Amino acid sequence: MHPVVISYFGVLVSALKIGGFKMCPRRCSCYDSSHFVDCKGRSLIYIPGDVPHGTWMLDFRHNNLSEIPTGSFSGLWSMRIVLLARNRVQRIHSGAFAPLSFLERLDLDQNHVKHLPGDFSESLQHLMELRLSNNRLEYLHYSSMMYLENLQKLDLSGNRITSMDTGVFKGLYKLRHLFLRNNRLRVIEIGFFFMLQSLEALHLENNNITAIQGEAFASLRSLSLLCLNGNHLDHIKFKTFLNIQTQGTHLLLADNRWICDCDLQRVFGKILSVRHLHVDDYGNISCSAPGQLSGYPLVAVDSQLCIAETATVLVITGTVLVTVIAAIVMAERNRKKTRNKNWNDSEGPFDSQEK
Repeated sequence: MHPVVISYFGVLVSALKIGGFKMCPRRCSCYDSSHFVDCKGRSLIYIPGDVPHGTWMLDFRHNNLSEIPTGSFSGLWSMRIVLLARNRVQRIHSGAFAPLSFLERLDLDQNHVKHLPGDFSESLQHLMELRLSNNRLEYLHYSSMMYLENLQKLDLSGNRITSMDTGVFKGLYKLRHLFLRNNRLRVIEIGFFFMLQSLEALHLENNNITAIQGEAFASLRSLSLLCLNGNHLDHIKFKTFLNIQTQGTHLLLADNRWICDCDLQRVFGKILSVRHLHVDDYGNISCSAPGQLSGYPLVAVDSQLCIAETATVLVITGTVLVTVIAAIVMAERNRKKTRNKNWNDSEGPFDSQEK
């Protein structure tokens, strides 16, 4: 082939690659046909300022980005997908995502983010999926989440979250999947999941949960999966799960610190009898206490627990009853003796002369 023809084809390929002769960020690849800019794994420390304005997707994973300053996405109003996973982001500046008003997916997985700015979600009303997993978040503020009205999937797994604002997710009317696993939550409070009418799956496994307030799940009308396995629960209240009014909810409750007594057995017995509640891992629920039952599955010991406890209660009740009856008999005898003695002592001198 003639060198001129080869050169022409080389220029044509390059033109297609960089987007119809548009400028493309150095060390990145641009594909105009898909509106895609690929900067993955290029050791970049900032988001280039010359990303084409028509870009729909930016892949900036596996770089050395340490912060997201205000203005990083200026002019990129067409952006739909931004992938920033596996960088070193510690700080997200106020207004950093302001230009991205049509963004649908944002991936910040595996960074070092400790805090979300109060206006984090202000321009993200069209966002449908947000991944903030495997960062260093410790607390969730309502102001950071309040505008995510179209969000359907939120992944906050693998952070250091110990608590959250009451009603932190209440503006997320369309949220279907919420991942909070592998955090440090201790108490599930009333109001954490307020107004999440569309939520289908709630993942709370592998936290430090020791208590769940009675109405914590009451507003979850679409919940089909609730994962509480791998926490520090030792007892639960039947009402906590009875408040989940759905057509069918599957529960995962294994790998907790269950104290296997008759009360726990009764609670699980009630849960298992409710048509719309399904404990999928009931066979894997094992006892942590008392010591003689440690490691035993609850399903293997539950009947013996209540039989033994009922027998003990009956013995104690019988003993108390016999003791009470004996005390009543003795009291009656003593009363009669005292009455007779008082009667005899009450006889006067005239009574003696008549005799």
